[in-house]
This record gives sequence, C-alpha cells and structure tokens, in this order.
Amino acid sequence: GEDEEVFHLAYLNSFFYAGFKDPLDEAIINHDKAKDITEYMRLADIPFDFERKRLSVIVRHHGENQLITKGATDGVLKACSRYRAGSKELAMTAKERDSVQELYHKLSVQGYRVLALAEKSVKPQRTYEPSDEKDLTFVGLLTFLDPPKESAAVAVEDLKRHGVTLKILTGDNEHVSAKVCQDLKIETGKILVGDEIDRLDEAELVKRAAETTVFAKLTPEHKEIIIQALRKGGAVVGFLGDGINDGLAFHAADIGISVDNAADVAKEAANLILLEKDLAVLQDGIEDGRKTHGNVMKYIMMNTSSNFGNMFSVAIGALFLPFLPMLPTQILLNNLLYDCSQLALPTDQVDHEYLVQPKRWNIGLIKHFMFIIGPVSSIFDLLTFGALILFFHATPELFRTGWFVESLMTQTLIVFAIRTRSVPFWKSRPSWLLSLTTIGVVAIGIGLPFTWIGQEFQFIPLPGTFMIFLGGVLVTYFVLIELFKVWFYRRYKV
Repeated sequence: GEDEEVFHLAYLNSFFYAGFKDPLDEAIINHDKAKDITEYMRLADIPFDFERKRLSVIVRHHGENQLITKGATDGVLKACSRYRAGSKELAMTAKERDSVQELYHKLSVQGYRVLALAEKSVKPQRTYEPSDEKDLTFVGLLTFLDPPKESAAVAVEDLKRHGVTLKILTGDNEHVSAKVCQDLKIETGKILVGDEIDRLDEAELVKRAAETTVFAKLTPEHKEIIIQALRKGGAVVGFLGDGINDGLAFHAADIGISVDNAADVAKEAANLILLEKDLAVLQDGIEDGRKTHGNVMKYIMMNTSSNFGNMFSVAIGALFLPFLPMLPTQILLNNLLYDCSQLALPTDQVDHEYLVQPKRWNIGLIKHFMFIIGPVSSIFDLLTFGALILFFHATPELFRTGWFVESLMTQTLIVFAIRTRSVPFWKSRPSWLLSLTTIGVVAIGIGLPFTWIGQEFQFIPLPGTFMIFLGGVLVTYFVLIELFKVWFYRRYKV
C-alpha cells in the first residue's frame, strides 16, 4: 500500500540532489503530496553511476544526518542489510529480497517504472563516498506510470510503412519495455539486455543488432556500441533521445535527434531538435527530407544530362560549321533562363512511390542517366542543325537563334518527363508554380528574337515554318525520352 514516509524520503532525495534531475525526479518534486522540508538542510550528494545504479543525498534534520538512497531495485537492494516494517527494522533475509524482487517484477510487467528507496543515519564527516552506501534500511518502492501517447502507435505504423525500422534502446528493464511495445503494437521478439551485449563479440553483435527490436537495461556505452554495430551492418541510423545519458549515442549515430524540452546536454549533442515531442513530427520530417532529396535529384539529373548533351552538340557542330554554333553570351543567357525555370522545383510534388523507401545518393545512377539521356538530346540538336542548314539555308544569326530556342525548349520542358517515373500529367502532375515558370521561360525564349533585347544578343526572328518543325521535334523528343526513361528505370532497377 501507499506509505507517506516513503514518498517524503523520495522527495528529499530528488529535491536536494544537485545533479541532473530526470523526468522521474520532476514527477516526484511536482507531486501534490510534497511536505514542508524547511527544517532539512542538504549536506552532500553521492552521484549516480551505472555500476551502482543508485544515487544518494545526505541531509541534516534536528541535528541528525540522514543518507537517503534512490535507484534501480537491484542496485539499492545490494546496499541493504535491513528493511522497515511499520515502526520496526528487521534483518533483510534472502526471503525478503526475493519478495521485493517479485513485487518489482510484477509492477514492471504492468508497465510501471520502479525505483527503490533506502536510508540510514550517518555520522558527520567531511565527504561522503559510494562506500558509505552500506547497511542501509530498505523502506519501499516508488512506481511511475508513463503510458505512450495515443498518437504514438499511429506514428510508429507510419514510420514502418515508410521503410524506417524502429529499434528501442532503453535503460529500463525488459518487462517495462515489453509492456510499452505491447501498447504500441510493436513485435518485440527476443529482447537483448545489457549483460548479454557484454558477452557478444563484434561480428555476433552486428548480427544480433540487426535482428533485435528492443534493447533493455542499457548503459550509455551499450547504446553507443549498438548504434555502431547497426552502422557496421550497413544501416543509416538516426537516434532520438532526450536524456543526459544519451550523449554517446548521439555522437555514434548518423544523425542525433532530440526535443526542445530535453536536457541541455542532449540538445547540445543532437544534430536536430524537434520543437514538439511527437513521433509524428519525425515522420513529417522524413517525408519532407525525401521530397527534398527527390527534387534535388531531378535537378541534378536534368542538369547533368542537358549540359552533357549541349556540350556534345557544340563539339560536333564546331567540327563541321564555319562559325560558332552559339555565341558565349547566348549560351550564358540560355543557362540563365533554364535555371530560372527551375527555381520553382522545390515546390514540386514527389511520387508517392519515392517516399515509401529510404533513399541514398547514387552517383552511379546520375552518371548512367547523363550518358544515356544526354546523347538523346544531342541527336535532336543535330537534327535541328541539319534542318537549319539544309532546308532553311540558315545564316549564322538564324542558325544560332534556331538552336537557342530549340535547346531552351527541349532542356526546359523535359522537366515534365524527368520529374516523375509515371506518365507525366496523367498519374503525376507538377506543381502549378513549376508549370508557370517552365512555360513562362519557354515563352520568353520564343518571343525574345522578336524584341530589341533579342537583337542585342544577335538573335533574329524565326520563320513560322521553323516553329512548326520545332513543334514536331519537341513532341518526338518527349516521346523518345519517355521510352528511354521506362527502359532506364527497368534496366537499373531503381
């Protein structure tokens, strides 16, 4: 049953402890059963460590010094030789220890986090050491219930659907961990505890880390080596934590994630801080990250293929033409207009299929795309070269103007094909802003030769028959790119 004296001792321990106060300390301090402690004076602390799994506070009350110890049940029981039963203190036998452990196990299975409490009177001395934590009197257990948010189960399922493997690394015991996973509908499988991890060699740990979902009774060092093992197994690891003991794990992970109300040490060690303590925020961040990756990939693949194709066309044209295919200022203008058309690319939608699995940078894919799609655009450049020379008997000015417009149209409008693996405009529609900037830049390119600005760049108006020819080139180019795109993604299975 409840014992007000147990809570009072716990309150003294949490209130006067000068070190970091974890959420359990905060829960004790803010509890409405707090008593007046003005007659107590703090003398010293014996800080927590993961070997003892307990901490102590020494206080003075009415001229008597009292050592109050709080911590993990097994850690506190090791230091106890007596226990309190009402107003009596009795010797702690193996039977009583087993009884406390049984109660601890029963509460843990129900999902309670449990701390043990012990105390004794101590003589005045200059300093207090861990060695003073002996012959304590066990006074009781503190239980805490911290159920998962209702939204957590949904967020966990969303993460799973998006190819994120969730692993739980906790200092809590395996029974509490199993209950939390049950509430979140997470399959735990075999739980790996800290003592078992210490007995595994590196190869076995890499294997077990990949297979295991829940790791319990961990020290900060355990968390670090588990994350290192996951990375050695080829995983990209993000670690989400908020405690003072998560620093090693943050540094070991590819990205450390904390929350705004975390310990200052945790926030300083993290790479990313969530302003809301909710897994759904993490899920939103993952989606936004993949959208950004997808749009960056669109730009890189377009730019590399179009630049490769243009330079390839310039090189071939320079071999056979008695004049430059395009003047340097015209090439720069072409690039400027093209880049302006892509300023809206970050607003574009990304195919749902692209969002459901994690993505990595694939330089090989970009290279293959450049060497396949680039020459395809060069074929149409050379087709335009031939038409301008053979059918339109182009002067240098007409030739440069014709190729400028054709080049700008093909490399700009092709974003509608490259931006999706699906059929453009049918299954996947571009953002309205990308459509506006792309079509606007093409319109500027077509209209430019008819303006005084175009004349400054040495452009001349294009004949209507050439524009009809250009329309046919564009349609054919678009169809061919679609066919090559389908073949490319099947060929490289990405």
